[in-house]
Amino acid sequence: MSEKNLTHMVYPALASLLGNWLDYLRVEKRVSGHTYTAYQRDVSGFLVFLAGHLGKSPDKTDLQNLQPTDFRAFLAHRRGCGLTPASVARTLSAVRAFFKFLRRNDILNNEAINAISSPKLPRRLPRPLDEKMARASLVNIADFAREPWIRDRDIAVLTLLYGCGLRISEALNLNRSDLPDDNMLRVIGKRNKERLVPMLPVVRSAIEHYLASCPHALPMEGPLFIGVQGKRLNARMIQLAMERLREVLGLPPSATPHALRHSFATHLLTAGGDLRTIQELLGHASLATTQHYTDVDTAYLMDVYNNAHPGVKS
Repeated sequence: MSEKNLTHMVYPALASLLGNWLDYLRVEKRVSGHTYTAYQRDVSGFLVFLAGHLGKSPDKTDLQNLQPTDFRAFLAHRRGCGLTPASVARTLSAVRAFFKFLRRNDILNNEAINAISSPKLPRRLPRPLDEKMARASLVNIADFAREPWIRDRDIAVLTLLYGCGLRISEALNLNRSDLPDDNMLRVIGKRNKERLVPMLPVVRSAIEHYLASCPHALPMEGPLFIGVQGKRLNARMIQLAMERLREVLGLPPSATPHALRHSFATHLLTAGGDLRTIQELLGHASLATTQHYTDVDTAYLMDVYNNAHPGVKS
């Protein structure tokens, strides 16, 4: 018997509600596969916990009547399983999303979950590469390609991440038809939000060089970046190339494809870019998220100072 069928036997009265919510996440919210899997696992785990906590298979009435102590007991159980505060916070976020769906669809409304606070997490600052490392990544990624067109593809992907500040998923979700005739690239980001980012000549040149060398037919409505089988390129291939690059160049573990997006923002801020503009370019919903780069910028400038100022070395 599969794990899915087994867990549904633990909460048969709620299996259809869970299924409807998961369909909503996939079809309407269009969450990533990673988010979908994590939310499914977290809420299924919550319902299995309730079966043991309540001593019976939970139903809608049980969800309606849960008290803050019940939710806290679940979080304490997850901490007891060895989950980190970040994982516990993610689990609570998934359960909140499930109850929000139930409330919006007039299935039930439990206000008790609003009394539960998420675990406090240490703020993690973005970890950009300095300009020298960022440029080295763009140039040396080509050394690990099996074929010339793959070399050109990988250079184009990294140039797009660093030159336009895209998430790797945003870059690899581009179709060939998304390439603009002008210098503004339309990007579909998180929560299906659209934004426009300037496409620098160096970015366009890298992409056009890849298109000219690619041996596969690339229809306008098909993926821009493809793998050796002609299908949409998987992010893992770029991540593996960066891992090999880190070993050869001695780059820190933080040198990932996503770090190029952080580098884009940090280097713009260092050069005098304003936070509101950078927020728009990155597609951040909140300015508070972009403001983290002010701390990064200060640390970056201090690092430059400590390594370059003659008085520091005397």
